[in-house]
Amino acid sequence: MENHSYVITRKEKLANSIYLMDVKAPRVASHCYPGQFIILIVDEKGERIPLTICDYDREEGTVTIVFQALGPSTKLMAEYEVGDAFRDFTGPLGQKSVLIDMPQEELRQKNVLFVAGGVGTAPVYPQVKWMKEKGYDVDCIIGARNKELIILEEPMKKYAKNVYITTDDGSYGMKGNVNDAIKDLINNKGKKYDIIVAIGPMIMMKYVCILTKELGIKTIVSMNPIMVDGTGMCGACRLTIGDTIKFACVDGPEFDGHLVNFDEAMNRLSMYKTEEGKKHLREKEGETHHHKGCQCHDE
Repeated sequence: MENHSYVITRKEKLANSIYLMDVKAPRVASHCYPGQFIILIVDEKGERIPLTICDYDREEGTVTIVFQALGPSTKLMAEYEVGDAFRDFTGPLGQKSVLIDMPQEELRQKNVLFVAGGVGTAPVYPQVKWMKEKGYDVDCIIGARNKELIILEEPMKKYAKNVYITTDDGSYGMKGNVNDAIKDLINNKGKKYDIIVAIGPMIMMKYVCILTKELGIKTIVSMNPIMVDGTGMCGACRLTIGDTIKFACVDGPEFDGHLVNFDEAMNRLSMYKTEEGKKHLREKEGETHHHKGCQCHDE
């Protein structure tokens, strides 16, 4: 391999097709914060894969990533074992979590709920850990289709004051989706929240935001899911936030969920999967199609 510095030091299978890896990347580990992401290239022929940072150890110089083996690149990643090395591991990219830059006195007065859906539990984890280390108690909901897809429950319990589990099929925890759990906590358990951080599939974040808008609760979402593949990626991660065009790779990945145009983002995501769709978007958007100087776009 061209670069042997990005060695895998730990590998765990968290669920079916979902893997956790610690990667030796001292420079990234020394500079990264919760909310940021890296771009990974498996080998010389590999595409760029954006992955939100799950954890980091500055002393050990390692960064933890979690990924689902779905496409060819992530399936190839899943074949790598401890001692193998990735060709490239670039970061940290994007902005750190909104909560990290919030004044401490202001944050101390807020009741925060984290809502994690599926693999979105991975980027929620470092934020919950950071909050606990700074002395803030937070609650967390982890939701998935079934028990087998619930990940990082035990690590999350180390740092969250309360962890609530919900599964669509009722095989573990509460039966229902994360919105059912939010409503149960507020309506039946007397919980009050000032901020909700929701990270997971696009459709989940959309419906969480519809609910929290009705409830009047400020909501932060991570738009990492729209970073499609890393080759011309910024064409995919163009967003409408309120009346403004933003790019998840540079301006985010976190945004005010009540300002995100989810329908446009999801439609764009499906269009970007075909060459015809990409061409249509380039022609329609002109100079605004890509962010000038974007860190994750092949020049």
